[in-house]
Amino acid sequence: MVKKQEVVRFLQKNGVETRFISIIDEKIYINNLKLSRFSRKREEIFLEHFPNFEVKRSKMFQKICTRASRVLKNALKPHDKVIVANPSNCVNRTLYAVLEPYTRKYGVELVMIPELNFKEREEFKLPEKEELNVDAVALPLTLDGEVEHIIGTMLDGENLDLVSLHTCFDGVKMVYPLINVPRSWIKSWVEIEGLNCVFEEEAGLPDEVLEFLEGFIPDVREKMMRSALYLSQDE
Repeated sequence: MVKKQEVVRFLQKNGVETRFISIIDEKIYINNLKLSRFSRKREEIFLEHFPNFEVKRSKMFQKICTRASRVLKNALKPHDKVIVANPSNCVNRTLYAVLEPYTRKYGVELVMIPELNFKEREEFKLPEKEELNVDAVALPLTLDGEVEHIIGTMLDGENLDLVSLHTCFDGVKMVYPLINVPRSWIKSWVEIEGLNCVFEEEAGLPDEVLEFLEGFIPDVREKMMRSALYLSQDE
């Protein structure tokens, strides 16, 4: 199997900006078409040398990466060591695809673990592992997950407490790359690519309320998120 570094060196030599592409197995996902400079001509040259590879130009994936980059540009530092769960489900797979270019962009190291004990409505726990020696953990919280948490808090009559505002745990940064990404975008990308993964969704009243509100309020997720952030800063 071709080594990733061999692919990276070839692309860089031929003018492709590898900080704006994700290299996963034998697929290359373009994060930003303009900044990657991955033209059709360069793609043709690349595939002549690496015929087993596929180059993916999904506009949906580029939208996901654009929103994620707004979080990651401030959340990560060069050479951070970041925990990320194995991409066994669709959200984790998307999270890994979004983070992979940062191994070149910031020189971060992704530490893969079998599973993160993280649920969007439950207290987060770091994996029980001696000497983690990491700087951050990337969590699979989507925009829908946070908004459903907000609705659930309101229905329970509890004080507003956004999951994504918890940015540190035992000295480790908690990063939410997908916090501005709707779940529907991930579903769309997964379906377009035909990825073999599953969504671990928890159907319930908050999800039903969000689906109801969506029929009356355009961009209801983004609006609820902005309102919740404003109220949280005002407390």
